[in-house]
Amino acid sequence: MLDGAVVPTLLGVEATTLPRNPAAKDLGTGSGPLVLNPERLKARLKELPAEPGCYMMRDGDDRILYIGKAKVLRQRVRSYFHNSPGHSPRISLMVRQVCDLEFIVTDSEDEALALESNLIKHHQPHFNVLLKDDKKYPYVCITWSENYPRIFITRQRRFRKPHDRFYGPYVDVGQLRRTLAMVKRVFPLRQRPQPLYRDRTCLNFDIGRCPGVCQEKISSDDYQQILRKVAMVFQGRNDELLTLLTGQMERYAERLDFEAAARVRDQLQGLESLSAEQKMSLGDSSISRDVLALAADRRVAAVQLFQMRAGKLVGRLGFTADAVKASSALAEGEPGLLPMPAVPADAISVAEAPGEPTDELPADSASLGLILQRVIEEHYSQVDPVEIPPELLLQYPLPQQQLIEDWLSERRGRKVRLAVPQRQQKADWIELVERNAGYELQRTQRTAEQHQLATEDLAQLLDLASPPRRIEGFDISHIQGSDAVASQVVFIDGLPAKQHYRKYRIQSSSIRSGHSDDFMAMAEIMRRRFRRWAQAKAEGADLAELARQASSTLHTGGLNDWPDVVMIDGGKGQLSAVMEALRELNLHEDLVVCSLAKQREEVFLPGAKQPLDSEPGQLGIVLLRRLRDEAHRFAISFHRQQRGERMKRSRLSDIPGLGPKRVKELLAHFRSIDAIQLASAEAIAKAPGVGPALARQIWEYFHPSDLDGDGQPAVANPGEPVPAGIPLGADSLATGSPGEGDA
Repeated sequence: MLDGAVVPTLLGVEATTLPRNPAAKDLGTGSGPLVLNPERLKARLKELPAEPGCYMMRDGDDRILYIGKAKVLRQRVRSYFHNSPGHSPRISLMVRQVCDLEFIVTDSEDEALALESNLIKHHQPHFNVLLKDDKKYPYVCITWSENYPRIFITRQRRFRKPHDRFYGPYVDVGQLRRTLAMVKRVFPLRQRPQPLYRDRTCLNFDIGRCPGVCQEKISSDDYQQILRKVAMVFQGRNDELLTLLTGQMERYAERLDFEAAARVRDQLQGLESLSAEQKMSLGDSSISRDVLALAADRRVAAVQLFQMRAGKLVGRLGFTADAVKASSALAEGEPGLLPMPAVPADAISVAEAPGEPTDELPADSASLGLILQRVIEEHYSQVDPVEIPPELLLQYPLPQQQLIEDWLSERRGRKVRLAVPQRQQKADWIELVERNAGYELQRTQRTAEQHQLATEDLAQLLDLASPPRRIEGFDISHIQGSDAVASQVVFIDGLPAKQHYRKYRIQSSSIRSGHSDDFMAMAEIMRRRFRRWAQAKAEGADLAELARQASSTLHTGGLNDWPDVVMIDGGKGQLSAVMEALRELNLHEDLVVCSLAKQREEVFLPGAKQPLDSEPGQLGIVLLRRLRDEAHRFAISFHRQQRGERMKRSRLSDIPGLGPKRVKELLAHFRSIDAIQLASAEAIAKAPGVGPALARQIWEYFHPSDLDGDGQPAVANPGEPVPAGIPLGADSLATGSPGEGDA
């Protein structure tokens, strides 16, 4: 359950897991399959660039259906939606389910190929039949757990021992084999997994290819020192090897042995080709970093955050920010902001909106750096400390870079480095992320006016002084009280801000299977959502001033998630329960709350007997409907997840002290839950891994009514055998593994 502080928003920062085009939902067309909405499909296909990259297709539940690569994204993705008889049944079925498209631009087709492999292995899409495991591209393995480590190529990335290391994956298998063979010719390495002779070395030792590992003619420490140099090659640290080969080539040339020199020259070229700075999959599997860059116009900035883990790009986050507020914050001298180093004007990345002059663009490193800083504060204040990488690459320096670096280091528990790269591979990464931010900015520009009109219409409908920026929607999901959960979704400037979404498990003991109470559940969620604000108000804080001056996570202690509007999915009953909970918190006069009834799409305000006078098709109502539908989708998804976990969980898992291993051993011993239930405590104690105390606890779990006043069994039958012929229940172990479900 995610319950607690919700991270603030400043400068209009909004994030989605991957950048989307929300235009269709803005127009009230819903999120159905694209093939059923030709206009929406045409608009989405038009946004695709004629560049290499990877594309992702999602269904209505936001799940990735398929990930592919393309030399030209526009042409490849369009081909799926042509009425071609050449489509396989699998592809035809997939296309009918596609509700949204996404893409990531790369510099080359090779990079798209490597990125496709990384994304498929990370997300495991249903309709991808290849690359779902790590067997597609090979790795180089060095068995550091052995005294004399081996180096070999494998397609199965499994840690046979904890100290073994894998480097890769590599796209060109033939080139990798040739390079490894060349490395083994350059460095004297162990050539065989097992010695060829017991009492003497083989020919490899005589010709200098092996240092005599089988007869220990070299110490383990000296041999591992050689392997460390070889590992640098596959970590991208190949300067030593390149220097060695260059010297060898020059010596061959001095002896006029041009054929040998040419061979070494080809080896050098092969090594450079293999270890070329490929951005989609770095050679060093220890590299983890996030890369942030943006593109901006006079109104809005689109920020992209690329996540690299173990040397591979595994995810991307998209943010939008109000560029005008960034410039205003600096001009007004926002508290705590520090002077920034100058950046050349030609290094500033801005995008000119069609027909708009650029003189009002935030074309200075200070305002753009402030936007990046706010995104960093917002994003990393929400994630677990273990998710913070050791390095962040930034497009521009931050106003408070040292402060942010210290804050991230404190959260992570280890040093975090912030850098603004200027050359080589890291600068190439910044350029690539910036290009993707530019495409997201173009999409944002096309829909910005629609979002503005919707929020203005909602402000007029609810009689607000200004258009609401942050709108929160809440919904409850359960089946007759079982697995009751709630969702909180957030829209900022009319767009889903998924980094602010929250899930709640209903904790009230009155809500259980067979006993549902939506009013009580909704009141519970309101208390949990706003209790920090209620505490702040009770301590004398000015909530309006706190919300207005919410500048950053660092300066507000996290209390900058105040919503402009709260929407409840339901009618007057749910709204009354929510207002009663807010009265207990003394926040009923501070929050703007409304409810949206499903049947007639009517909007109710607290204390009003009649709904507001509105039309179902007006933009403000459409915005509330989108918020309600998203809260409903998010709640149902979480409910299904909880229900699925419960169905798969054994009843034994509810007994304190029984973990998965002991549950498996018990079921292997007794064969079924029924047998365990009928066994005595003494019989249970004879099972592997179960002592007398735990056995008694298990017996008491199944026989709570058979205990006397002292908590002892009323009847004890020592050594009672397990009755024969007991049927195997849902938790039986017919195949030696626990079943899924006496839930």
